[in-house]
Amino acid sequence: MTDQKQLCVSAIRVVSAEAIQKANSGHPGIVLGAAPMAFELFSGHLRHDPACPDWPNRDRFILSAGHGSMLLYSLLHLFGYGLTMEDLKSFRQLDSLTPGHPEYGHTVGVEATTGPLGQGVSMAVGMAMAEAHLAAVFNRDGFDLVDHYTYALVGDGCMMEGISSEAASLAGTQQLHKLIVLYDRNRISIEGNTATSFNEDVPARYRAYGWQVIEVADGENMDAIGQAIQAAKESKERPTLIVVDTKIGAKSPLEGSEKTHGEPLGADNIKALKEALDYYPDREFYIPQEAYGYVETALADSRAARSSWDALLAQYKKALPDMGNLWDTYHTQNPAQLVDVEAVAAKLTATATRSSSGQVLNAIAPMVPQLMGGSADLAPSNKTVLEGEGYFSPADRAGRNIHFGVREHAMAAIANGMALHGGVVPYVATFLVFSDYLRHSVRLSALMHQRVLYILTHDSIGVGEDGPTHQPIEHIASFRAMPGVSVFRPADGKETAAAYLYGLGHNGPTLMALSRQNLPLYEGSSIEAAQKGGYVIYGPGNTPDAILIATGSEVDIAIQAAKALEEKGKAVRVVSMPSMDVFEEQDATYKESVLPSTVRARVVVEVGTTFGWHKYAGDAGEIIGIDRFGASAPGDKLFEVFGFTVDHLVEALNRVMAK
Repeated sequence: MTDQKQLCVSAIRVVSAEAIQKANSGHPGIVLGAAPMAFELFSGHLRHDPACPDWPNRDRFILSAGHGSMLLYSLLHLFGYGLTMEDLKSFRQLDSLTPGHPEYGHTVGVEATTGPLGQGVSMAVGMAMAEAHLAAVFNRDGFDLVDHYTYALVGDGCMMEGISSEAASLAGTQQLHKLIVLYDRNRISIEGNTATSFNEDVPARYRAYGWQVIEVADGENMDAIGQAIQAAKESKERPTLIVVDTKIGAKSPLEGSEKTHGEPLGADNIKALKEALDYYPDREFYIPQEAYGYVETALADSRAARSSWDALLAQYKKALPDMGNLWDTYHTQNPAQLVDVEAVAAKLTATATRSSSGQVLNAIAPMVPQLMGGSADLAPSNKTVLEGEGYFSPADRAGRNIHFGVREHAMAAIANGMALHGGVVPYVATFLVFSDYLRHSVRLSALMHQRVLYILTHDSIGVGEDGPTHQPIEHIASFRAMPGVSVFRPADGKETAAAYLYGLGHNGPTLMALSRQNLPLYEGSSIEAAQKGGYVIYGPGNTPDAILIATGSEVDIAIQAAKALEEKGKAVRVVSMPSMDVFEEQDATYKESVLPSTVRARVVVEVGTTFGWHKYAGDAGEIIGIDRFGASAPGDKLFEVFGFTVDHLVEALNRVMAK
């Protein structure tokens, strides 16, 4: 270890502590403890080029312990990613480039939004899976176009969260040897020593998962940490956990104390920290030019690697033009443009929308070769198997189907990591009622604007005999309330195709709530119109006497009710509203053409909570929904008991028209 390396580590520690002190908010403990391992990684092992932060073949680094954000910001500043010293001084301030937790798309060099513990390392698993898959698809003799590592830095909190266990188990099963996790083991959490709540043998657990485990007894020993990282790279069959024993708040008077976890050190303790490190006691927010010079030298090999890769890609495209074109296809910004809509429509039949989803998925799979994914052990029921494609595994990295196992939360986080990596479009599936298990990962999909397709089947009490534990009631409404999430509940195959097309062209997550029960293929439905979120599927072109708004399976009874009232001389418009939030994105003229404000006689029907529908029903309308949990009985019987019948809709329409 050189004096210059130690100087850089001291700079990271001091400037980070000062930024946290200036903000009067933050987490200095992990920064002081983990600075040596993080700098060793960035300076000696991580292949990256700040001049080209989106270089496809760069190594990825995720700070899973996102509360230690100042550690990452100090590294990004030191390594020339564009963060200035003024940016560091603006830590945790409004509109700064250094928010409280790392935010993807906001700060250059941040690979993933982290902070919710366990999410980052789970996304790292997804990145490693994407790397392995793309390497299998594109690499040829003499052309290792995809060849990089994924690193994550985790703390004790990440290791406690169940999501990290789910993801680590799958990573071991998949033998993701290019995944390297640095574990900052300081045995301190907010409440004190972790022995009171987390006294397990973590290395033994990870060995049981199928990981290589390397332990470093001294977190200050950068040479030993470097040797561990190099040994991890030599593994060709297992991911690696490097357990580094550190001291929270290292080198400060509060070393080892939980007080350093989430509170500034205080001016006196920062002064003492500088004295302990022999680091410029009379200067604030200062890094000497010598440190910047050392980093620039350390980056030389990475910059050369990036330049060589650019040349390699050009040679690849010249030598293998078809594969070069395929590379560009995999990295297209709008995969929806690859889809032949007429060819997809030709595959559709009258069936349950979960089956329609399977038809669409398999129709578009040859057109969108970067599409890959799977289900949480429910693929036969979710209809999410890509026919004729292999399963991603150590024996077949090119496989596009994924066995995620019963791991909903990690499955969604892994999909986020795959999307963040780039080059693949991930989809994941489970029953809608189990979406509660993956909710927070969906939230991060939305925060990061990542294109992830969520296929959620068995969408209502139509599940039937499985009973209320398997019958979603509030789930659709809750996801509609989540900013940035596009929720579709399609009424037939054409609307299901619309959901896929919208999702493929949208920078954000798309959720599809799909039926178990069979549904018609409507004459009036439209792939194009459904991509506007809501449209007139049946009824007169002129101003109607009443409007019925429905989604999913309820569109069928809505059309039947409208026809029944036609025989009584009443003109009823049926509006299919597969996606409320997408409808809200349309301009006022279009929305008025679908739901004319002059027609106040309205009935909304959806087999789910009535929450959120009042703005469409208005004060003169009615909502037919279900605001209690379901019951165990055949699905058609439950629809009758809970009032989802043609007769009930006709009665409601007559009431609102009589007002």
